Amino acid sequence: MKVKKYTASTLPEAMKLVKADLGSSAVILNTREVQKGGFLGFFTKTAMEVFAGLDHDGARHSRRPNIRVEEPKAKAAESENQTVLADEIRQLKSMVRSIKNGEFDALPDYLQEWRDYLVSQELSADIVQELISSLLAKWESFSEQERAEYSWSSWVAEWLSARMQKSEFGPFHYETKFLNVVGPTGVGKTTTLAKIAAQAVLKDGKKAAFITTDTYRIAAIEQLKTYAEILNIPCEVVYTADDFSKAKKKLSDCDIVFVDSAGRNFLNPFYVEELQRIIQFDSDMTNYLVLSLTSRFADMDAIYKRFQNLPVHKVIFTKYDETTLSGAMINFSLFHKIGTAYVTNGQNVPDDLIEASADKIALQFTEGKKNG
Repeated sequence: MKVKKYTASTLPEAMKLVKADLGSSAVILNTREVQKGGFLGFFTKTAMEVFAGLDHDGARHSRRPNIRVEEPKAKAAESENQTVLADEIRQLKSMVRSIKNGEFDALPDYLQEWRDYLVSQELSADIVQELISSLLAKWESFSEQERAEYSWSSWVAEWLSARMQKSEFGPFHYETKFLNVVGPTGVGKTTTLAKIAAQAVLKDGKKAAFITTDTYRIAAIEQLKTYAEILNIPCEVVYTADDFSKAKKKLSDCDIVFVDSAGRNFLNPFYVEELQRIIQFDSDMTNYLVLSLTSRFADMDAIYKRFQNLPVHKVIFTKYDETTLSGAMINFSLFHKIGTAYVTNGQNVPDDLIEASADKIALQFTEGKKNG
């Protein structure tokens, strides 16, 4: 059984192509919606792909039988051919069922390597299934030589980037006067905030200041005061909402004020409510949620849901240098439609701070496959 692919703008049009080419005895193996044309996922058009084959056995029986006397050898050969054909049909239908169910039992070795890598990076199962389905369709459209010469890693990076670009990525551009970082304890909020502040003062020449509400840890206050002394900028410690209002007035002549909130167990909703009582989350404040890539995605997801009503404008991922897993950054973008502002890859201030983009994250993700 020879399988052929037909592409048209609608399913009825594709069926007409199948019928015109193979006749009414054609066997439809699979139909799917695909994106055609465009660049990096943009300006694409929706089309329908139909995989069909001609079941010669079924086609033969659909015609009026032609009675004739056959030699025993001819009958045996025909019977053997029918058995082989039936096996091919069963195999193809089994492969189609596997693809629909996300099992991909019959993937070529190279594509199986990609699937194993995506799963190992803790990329969501839904994203893995969609990506591998698209990758398989691309693979099937190429000859053996084209497959060997094609840059599959670049294609995967472009596929991921195009989908992540639906979210807004990139660093803080002073769109508001206040930049606030929130997140659980131990993710590196204070160090990350100091890195951003150092760039504002040393690179962009901004008049800046710190406010800290992290009064639960003396070490955190001292750490931020040390950074303030190095940058020669003021640092205000606040305990109540009234203290926060006074600090804002005191620092009214600053270009930018960086707010370091307390790191607590924010799976407990009480701590989020406490934070909202002290900090004025108004339109003049940008809020970044800081998460560590050494955490499980399920935990990151739960923390995000606690904070999402602040609102959270972007995410900062820390400790990129302490893990080999980066699928969480892609999951966050595609599931929550939220972009990433920065990725940190070390403790050095003001270095070890990467301005994030969809292209950068996708490229770093696929580089891991090359180096693995």
